[in-house]
Amino acid sequence: MEEKNIIEKTSGEIIKVAGPLVVAQNLEDPKLGDICRVGSFNLIAEIVKIEGDKSFLQVYEDTSGLAPGDKVINEKKPLSVELGPGLLGNIFDGILRPLAEIAEKEGIYIGRGIEVPSLNREKLWNFEPLVREGSFVEAGDILGYVAETEFLKHAVMVPPDIKKGKVKKILKGQYRVTEEIALLEKEDGFIIPVKMFQVWPVRRPRPVKEKLVPKKPLVSGQRIIDSFFPVVKGGTASVPGPFGSGKTVVQHQLAKWADADIIIFVGCGERGNEMTDVLKEFPSLKDPKTGRPLLERTVLIANTSNMPVAAREASIYTGITLAEYFRDMGYDVALMADSTSRWAEALREMGSRLEEMPGEEGYPAYLGSRIAAFYERAGLVKCLGSPEREGSLTVIGAVSPPGGDLSEPVTQNTLRVSKVFWALDDKLAAKRHFPAINWLKSYTLYNDVIFEYFSKNISPQYSEAIKKALAILSQEEKLLEILRLVGFESLSDQERLILETAEFLREDFLMQNAFDEADSYTSLQKQFKMLSLIIKYHQEREKKIRQGISFADCLNLEIKDFIKKMRFIAEKDLAQFDEVEKRFFK
Repeated sequence: MEEKNIIEKTSGEIIKVAGPLVVAQNLEDPKLGDICRVGSFNLIAEIVKIEGDKSFLQVYEDTSGLAPGDKVINEKKPLSVELGPGLLGNIFDGILRPLAEIAEKEGIYIGRGIEVPSLNREKLWNFEPLVREGSFVEAGDILGYVAETEFLKHAVMVPPDIKKGKVKKILKGQYRVTEEIALLEKEDGFIIPVKMFQVWPVRRPRPVKEKLVPKKPLVSGQRIIDSFFPVVKGGTASVPGPFGSGKTVVQHQLAKWADADIIIFVGCGERGNEMTDVLKEFPSLKDPKTGRPLLERTVLIANTSNMPVAAREASIYTGITLAEYFRDMGYDVALMADSTSRWAEALREMGSRLEEMPGEEGYPAYLGSRIAAFYERAGLVKCLGSPEREGSLTVIGAVSPPGGDLSEPVTQNTLRVSKVFWALDDKLAAKRHFPAINWLKSYTLYNDVIFEYFSKNISPQYSEAIKKALAILSQEEKLLEILRLVGFESLSDQERLILETAEFLREDFLMQNAFDEADSYTSLQKQFKMLSLIIKYHQEREKKIRQGISFADCLNLEIKDFIKKMRFIAEKDLAQFDEVEKRFFK
């Protein structure tokens, strides 16, 4: 069945063009957020301000060639995206246009005003119904499933704006996303057709039944993150750091290895070669859970630095709307936004064009509320409808403060709302210590939840080992200051031991090689064994020093050698840790 365009369109005309801002007049009944088509190129724009008969539009494409007098068509609908089978494994631009299909149609350069549907209109999907004709359904109920990938079932749900209805008809078999697979009859007898896809406004959060308290960590396989500064499923984290400190690498590692069902990666204003790296690398990487290519559980949204600045603002909302859609199916979703600083720059650019009163450093006064509204869409939720299910949306945002200045407005407003702070340090990066997360500046506010989980599922000693390790690293920082003044020889044996243990923690636990097969990902079980071995070794030597044995005499070279090599031990060989502990810690 063909789609019918029932949108009433009214025209106005351009009276001013200023970069990505276009001012139009005489639009009939304009509303904030309405989508418009501008000029002969049919450029996509959104109404962001209304004054009398003037409408101010931010244009998501290059405005070269527009002139006063050109027509503006108001489509009288908000900026919305199509949500349905066919999203996974694809790469889209900031307003969810599929880049692969655009390349087939236009070549390697994106033509202005091009209109390509987000979802493939010709592909047949096999729909398996879950409900029967005559049953009553309501918002969020799962009508059936489509096997989108070999390991992931895509739930076809009753749209959230349909409160209640009786299933008058439901089909089974292969259909296109545009075909009606069910008919719902409302109480007043009105028939509502349901297709495999929904259309949802990106700036409106999707409704949920209830927000829950997060209870499980999002395991990333990155030791400094999982053990020292973990984020929970449904939590929020920020990764600020100067240029070259490894923000993108950290996000790539999280996208590769995080134990989420779905990854949404939003490249917002970063360099194009970084998205190219993702596109080249992800198809060749295997999901550790399924053995299938990682790209099959990933959606990429590419809005790089050479694309129009206004589209950066939309790309963040497009990404989180997709994430909420998969969350509503009961999946654990992780959203990586790289970077929110570029998104904030788009707000600043449009704010200055609109002649708004600037806030700190030229950013609009509402910057804080916009950042908070974005991060608040994260969470562990009880989804609408039946069968009963829980879904989580974890938001991890990179921040790119100029010169690494963490006091600038975007970083500070992000820190107010995110619960985990991974502070990237360019000095660590210069020493080739990766991930370059500073263990003295970073923090997590999820410790209570995480320690309880570790005690129940890994070991009751895990949380104590973490606390002891962080205390040793903190003591090392103070001792290094003394060391610079008086030298190593003036330190006591106890202080020398702290420096040695801190070196083990830094170089053999916290440092991780993203390109080594054994070291790139570390399970929680292996992380605990590694950390526990270092702490036990420290405590054993500490005991001997108290007994009067000198620092040099209580050294065990065999176990020290094992600690230096332990991060390269494969997951299947973890029994080696138990053998070492039996030999040396009786």
